[in-house]
Amino acid sequence: MTPDTTPVRLAVTDLLGLGFLGLRTRKARAALSALGIAIGIATMIVVTGIPASSQAQLMRELSALGTNMLEVRALPDQQPPVLLPEESVGMVRRIAPVTRASAVANTHTVVRRSDRTDPQDGSGLTVLASRLDLLPAINARVQDGQWLNEATSHFPAVVLGSVSAVRLGVTGTGQQLMIGKRWFTVVGILAAVPLLPEIDRSVFVGWPAAQSVLGFDGHPTVLYVQSREPAIEQVRGVLPETVNPAQPADVVVSRPSDALAAKRATENAFSALFLGLAGVALLVGGIGVANTMVISVLERRGEIGLRRALGATKGQIRGQFLTEAVALAALGGLAGTLLGVLATVGYAAYHGWPPVIPLSATLAGPVSAVVVGVLAGVYPSMRAAALPPTEALAL
Repeated sequence: MTPDTTPVRLAVTDLLGLGFLGLRTRKARAALSALGIAIGIATMIVVTGIPASSQAQLMRELSALGTNMLEVRALPDQQPPVLLPEESVGMVRRIAPVTRASAVANTHTVVRRSDRTDPQDGSGLTVLASRLDLLPAINARVQDGQWLNEATSHFPAVVLGSVSAVRLGVTGTGQQLMIGKRWFTVVGILAAVPLLPEIDRSVFVGWPAAQSVLGFDGHPTVLYVQSREPAIEQVRGVLPETVNPAQPADVVVSRPSDALAAKRATENAFSALFLGLAGVALLVGGIGVANTMVISVLERRGEIGLRRALGATKGQIRGQFLTEAVALAALGGLAGTLLGVLATVGYAAYHGWPPVIPLSATLAGPVSAVVVGVLAGVYPSMRAAALPPTEALAL
């Protein structure tokens, strides 16, 4: 081929202009084609974002049950009884993954509705000395009144568990109960704690008040420890030596809650679901792009023949249709991403879930649309380039 007949190489701007030519001249078809791609991408984001939002709500509910909590107790039925060190809470807090630690202690006293009831009938309830930071450590909350504070923990004030309030006939704050030989005033009632029924059947007095009024010796009975979930097994392994270095064999640590196992199984199940749904949505979008471009080639054979007759090379024809496919897919991908995000946020807000849109899905929307556009545009562009000019013009 002589230099005079060497085909002109298209500049990038010229190639983009040709690629967008079909979109500008066939706006309705381009809009409908982009809409099909947008729906595919929006579906991908919705089917990942809505389950992710639902998962976040489920994880929040499971975490509220105490999936990252451990209980530490002294070995029961030992003679003489095993006592946990008074400083054990402070030692546990020094473990790096531990986020919270608090304690209660059995005062071995009896609570009664009044001084006229049987002194030995405690209604199956336990009177516990409690630290002020107990509630966040066990994920509990006050239903009525208030929790113990720096002031009330030094005086005869009491907070009841949900079951304790029912058994004692207490319906609100201000009522008085007999603990030991002293009257205590009810200042609060706790809501039910699903994973800790013993808390519901307990009566709580301040640590200082238990020592001064009830003769409490200051040794905790149960420690409640929260840690970061990934490290909960490691924390469980070092707690006995940390709580009681002299006699670690006399310390019993509960195993992680079954809710933690359920939470991890749920995470794995949702991850597999996300991948499967995203793959199906991308496949549907890719088929839509390929179908659109094949039809475009069939509709524009006359244009292809004319351009070939005027000197356009096969490479330029391939580049034109491939660019058009990518542009069409990119526009649909951007629109679908925006549509999917809005739909996910709206659905999550309607159900009161935390809106969660996986960053990978948001970024993958436009990117995957472009990739799919390239793959789907290869065959139609090659088919367009392979059309002989005479045959294309004849059609």
